[in-house]
Amino acid sequence: MAGDQTPQPTGGPGDTPPNAGQGWTALTYLIAGMGVWGFIGWLVDQWLDTGGIATGIGVVLGMAGGIILVVRRLGTPT
Repeated sequence: MAGDQTPQPTGGPGDTPPNAGQGWTALTYLIAGMGVWGFIGWLVDQWLDTGGIATGIGVVLGMAGGIILVVRRLGTPT
């Protein structure tokens, strides 16, 4: 029938799909959280001379915070 045509793609060959940046956003949140809180932990280590324990705690807290941000920002797809 004349009305049964397949839809044509709207982008060119170099276009990125929609929401392609969400993976990079999630990765950035995780790496930035680990880096920032790890650095804060390192500063606490230098201040209190705890031998790296605060750095490890900071990295773990940064990972947890990054995961929370990813879930809040990106959530489940609708």
